Amino acid sequence: MLDLIIKNGKCYIDKDLKDQDIAIKEGKIIEIGKINKEAKEILDAKDLLVLPGCMDTQTHFREPGSTDTEDLHTGSRAAIVGGITSVFEMPNTNPPTANKKEFQRKLDLAKNRMYCNYGFYFGATPDNANELADLKDLEGCCGIKLFAGSSTGNLLVQHEKDIEIVFKNSSKVVAVHSEDEEILNRNKKLIKDGDVHSHPIWRSVSVQYRQLEELLRLLKDIKKKHIFFM
Repeated sequence: MLDLIIKNGKCYIDKDLKDQDIAIKEGKIIEIGKINKEAKEILDAKDLLVLPGCMDTQTHFREPGSTDTEDLHTGSRAAIVGGITSVFEMPNTNPPTANKKEFQRKLDLAKNRMYCNYGFYFGATPDNANELADLKDLEGCCGIKLFAGSSTGNLLVQHEKDIEIVFKNSSKVVAVHSEDEEILNRNKKLIKDGDVHSHPIWRSVSVQYRQLEELLRLLKDIKKKHIFFM
């Protein structure tokens, strides 16, 4: 017996919008079409669009430390409403998720409070190379986040020697916030209080381009794979 059939929903099939049924068993779609089988649950989706859930690989739910802004519960609920069924959440919280104790704390905070599927990034620092090398089997860890330019929180790995250590010791995919810290600091004088239009002037394309050049050169030298830039 099937676990669920979604009946009469409008689905995009071969570029056309068609009325279709969707059969699900053990969490997987096993058939799309006109389905006349028994199921534990049948959901009538008549006149509704049925779309695949999306993944958001960069979410900031600000828990712990800034839950007045958002937390794991409210953020994941908003994700589901917006069609996001899986999130990868960032480590620049307070305190940062940059050791196994804080990572476990994040898992505990998420348990039975999040509406969507989730994974958490482990924050890189200039001093936690040993822990970064021991994350391969860490449950709930979707990757390592390296902030080459400063962002919210105090996670920052800006010097080339430290970035190289992170890359060489990483046992997970590394996602890099690639902005040049030196140029960011130099451009701070361009920020106009209360003027959002000054933000892309401060954090300009050249800030990102300069850092990407340096990181790509470094990656070529150490021949490290599984690095991507955000």
